Amino acid sequence: MLLTDLRTIYERDPAARNWLEVLFCYPGFQALLFHRLAHRLHKTKIPFIPRFMSHLSRFLTGIEIHPGAVIGKGVFIDHGMGVVIGETAVVGDYALIYQGVTLGGTGKESGKRHPTIGSHVVVGAGAKVLGNIYIGDRVRIGAGSVVLRNVPSNTTVVGIPGRVTRQNNLSINVLDHDQMRDVEAEVIRALFERVKALEKQLEHLETQPSYLPTLENDQTTDDGKNNTDLMIAEFLDGAGI
Repeated sequence: MLLTDLRTIYERDPAARNWLEVLFCYPGFQALLFHRLAHRLHKTKIPFIPRFMSHLSRFLTGIEIHPGAVIGKGVFIDHGMGVVIGETAVVGDYALIYQGVTLGGTGKESGKRHPTIGSHVVVGAGAKVLGNIYIGDRVRIGAGSVVLRNVPSNTTVVGIPGRVTRQNNLSINVLDHDQMRDVEAEVIRALFERVKALEKQLEHLETQPSYLPTLENDQTTDDGKNNTDLMIAEFLDGAGI
């Protein structure tokens, strides 16, 4: 598993030049080394020592991982300052986690109270994934997002609260952060266009009271709703999450 972690860092970080630099200068890798040992001791129910190792690791790396958390192989915590991973969290293989990420609880649950992250997931800087929820495989979570509900596989999630903005991530490079959609801007633009269309209607009504034009640039779907209505409804309802 150690070799897999090293190989993953070389593949995903162009700044990684040699194994000695990774070993001594990458806090994410160091935190995982501490955690894997602490987790092994935690499973044997040894008291105090695993938690103390976790505390020491946080002091040295700025990354807090509870000894009870399950971390898969090939996980890369990039930079890592401020990352918090809770006791019952599960992180799948080859996940990529940036600085400031929290995989935490909501404070309202007992037992399994932290998220389960699938394989090949990217969690952007400052994102918060909270509660006993499941994040599917190959999901991309945008920076600063707050995810509170289950997320299906092969999707992209952005915003507060997190909303699905892309339904198929299979052809997207995990490091192409510029491909994230700005859902809020799209909805605001749609509402702006709707207001302009309504203003045109009012102008026509003032000049031709018997004439009532239809909204422009909106195609009606089979259920009677136009595309703009559907986009706004999905945004308000969580966009499929």
